[in-house]
Amino acid sequence: MVMDYKTQDRPSPTKEEREARKAQARKDAEKALIARKKADDAFRANFERLKAERLAREAAGTNS
Repeated sequence: MVMDYKTQDRPSPTKEEREARKAQARKDAEKALIARKKADDAFRANFERLKAERLAREAAGTNS
């Protein structure tokens, strides 16, 4: 039994379509970077807050 697969020829994207895809990819990457920066900033702020609380507890514990 021989299987005959037909390939579908996709037309090559036009220059405008390629540029539009590149622009969309750039926008998506910028959005991802902004979201990552916000998450990193939130993590860092929480880390610093917890560190300050820990240091305050340690300082209070050694003075007592």
